Amino acid sequence: MGKYKIVTELDKNKWAEFVNNHPHGNIFQTPEMFEVYQNTKKYEPVFVAIINEKEEILGTLLAVIQKEYSGLLGNFTARAIIFGGPLIKDNDPDVLDFVLKEYDEIIKRKAIYSQFRNFWDWGDSKEIFIKNGFEYEEHYNVLVDLEKDADTLFSKLHTSKRRQIRKALKSGVSICEAENKNEIEKLYEILLDLYVKKVKKPIPPLSLFLNLFRILNPINSIKIFVIKYNDKIVGGIICPISFNKFNKVIYEFYIGSHNDYKKFYPGILSTWAPIKWGNENGLSKFDFMGAGNPYEDYGVRDFKLKFGGELVNYGRFEKVHKTVLMEIGKMGFKILQKIKK
Repeated sequence: MGKYKIVTELDKNKWAEFVNNHPHGNIFQTPEMFEVYQNTKKYEPVFVAIINEKEEILGTLLAVIQKEYSGLLGNFTARAIIFGGPLIKDNDPDVLDFVLKEYDEIIKRKAIYSQFRNFWDWGDSKEIFIKNGFEYEEHYNVLVDLEKDADTLFSKLHTSKRRQIRKALKSGVSICEAENKNEIEKLYEILLDLYVKKVKKPIPPLSLFLNLFRILNPINSIKIFVIKYNDKIVGGIICPISFNKFNKVIYEFYIGSHNDYKKFYPGILSTWAPIKWGNENGLSKFDFMGAGNPYEDYGVRDFKLKFGGELVNYGRFEKVHKTVLMEIGKMGFKILQKIKK
């Protein structure tokens, strides 16, 4: 046996313990999230771990391959996304290099490209990604500090947001937690309409959100807030939660609001809901999970910054594994978009 050994399966408890005790450990790198992906249509988890001769875990990486279509057509849209990984013990550069090499050998047969969506600044370790063929791209995010008292947290909001929240709540709009499959399906209808008509980007299948609720809710690692007016769901937000030893973070994973109820500000309340809840329940941060390219105007970034957060630039790493399929996929996507219009 060499210095390191690659494995694609780990004891669930040992894996969870490693994530829980890692300074950057997060819900997106857990065995529970592996199970979510494994049970979601057109999703495929890819997991690699590095162990030493003593069977100690030195690093883990959980990616998810997402496809827009099943069967052969799905191969033209297969992309691998890594949220908040890999996790490397003591930030060992040799282990990181080994993990990336082994991951690349596995994923290049399965996905057109990989994208690492960073939750922290990799510092000098960026060079190890670059050496392994991953290009670094700057990318903003917004983080809200939840460790303030409630009054200070609310005062940090932009004046317009404080006014809109008060007005909406006085109008009889309520913030609730989703209680069942039916409410998640109603929220999904709003998300589907938003992504198809306005955002014009692919949205995961309903099964992802149902699996998130089914698997993460029993371990208190997700909150799904819905905004209601006259008992009708008019908006909401999907928020996975990291409750590990070092990171107590609630994330904006997917958010949407009904266009016909703009005057009740369901999007504002959906964003405020996890911030307020996280503050009340001892979490340290609310993570918006992205705020666009620093060199491009992005209205959503301006919106997010009005909630009192800090702008950070941890960037992303990306590598194309199948150049020809990438180009064919891009052309096909453009054609499909025109057909849909």
